[in-house]
Amino acid sequence: MGLEDWKGLLTKFCVTGKPFEYYLSTANGSYPKVAGLLAKDFNEYWWGASEFKSSVERYKSSIQDETSALRIEICNYLSTLDQSKAKDSGFSDEVHLLANLNVDGVITTNWDMFIEQLFPEYRTYIGQQELLFSNPQEIGEIYKIHGCSTKPQSLVLTESDYDKFNEKNTYLAAKLITLFVEHPIVFIGYSISDENISSLLKAISACIGKENIEQLRRNLIFVQRLSVDEEPNVSDTYLTIDGVQIPLVLVKSDDYSPVYRAIDATKRKIPARVLRYCKEQLYELVQSAEPEKKICVVDIDAIESKEDVEFLVGVGVASQEQAGPSPIGYAAFGIEDLIRDLYYLRIQILIPSKLLIAYFNAHVSRHLMCLYLNIFVRLV
Repeated sequence: MGLEDWKGLLTKFCVTGKPFEYYLSTANGSYPKVAGLLAKDFNEYWWGASEFKSSVERYKSSIQDETSALRIEICNYLSTLDQSKAKDSGFSDEVHLLANLNVDGVITTNWDMFIEQLFPEYRTYIGQQELLFSNPQEIGEIYKIHGCSTKPQSLVLTESDYDKFNEKNTYLAAKLITLFVEHPIVFIGYSISDENISSLLKAISACIGKENIEQLRRNLIFVQRLSVDEEPNVSDTYLTIDGVQIPLVLVKSDDYSPVYRAIDATKRKIPARVLRYCKEQLYELVQSAEPEKKICVVDIDAIESKEDVEFLVGVGVASQEQAGPSPIGYAAFGIEDLIRDLYYLRIQILIPSKLLIAYFNAHVSRHLMCLYLNIFVRLV
């Protein structure tokens, strides 16, 4: 949809005279190693190149190491991409369907801002640091586990970055394992043999044990484009990692629209963005010592954005006379309710006063009691 793959992106920054193939052969085919070698040469070039003069002036105080220049220019390039082109591309129907899914969240290794534009009301977490000092709710969220173009130093780009990611991101790994076990995960654009995916699945299998691994069968769904001469199909298969067979569902198709429609078929009455906001507010309500001062009754279908939502939670005990919650709840009394009650009182004119007061206490609020009694006296 207009963005280069790994090779294309790195080739774009081979501006020092050495072709991409030189770096690839020197790195023995490893793209993260290519990125490290390229970053070193690019750093030397960047400081004196006329085309990067304005960028040097702007970012020179942000340089931390020899990879910073390449990170900065990759992010600058990604920020210039018109992501709306995807909506006018040959994948426009798929993009439209994807953007309207009511999914719990998105986990991505991409650096660009396309997912944020598809789900603008979802909360984005970049890397492990933001997760550590935040309050993730595991719903209505985007996890950019390999960094984001808005933060150049967050990019997992070089071999060193991948090593640090595997060594230091224990909290992020634990969070992902939790998500993988508790939610169905649909993998789009990943090979089954992807090293990042394999390491996660390996950790999951170690946690839940071989005897429980079969329970993951319907939780792991890989969606891939068709190879040459392949027909669209859905199959149950296994991925073997260190002798453990991990069950998964493999979907192959050149059109992902049916996949998105199938996901969309699992309807949720309340949008994920609203659920996340309520869950977050409940957490803050428990943590906070400040009481809420306002309440407003709003139909759930009238909620357009999280700004429309104020949050209230109540816990109480139902009376013995009334087994369940009030049939009226927080709705206002209508004119029919008043007429019905008054009619009931009028035909039961001989009811003793004590029983009448008991009726008032059981059925109407105190601020309406005076109004009822006043009308009742006039009727008598």
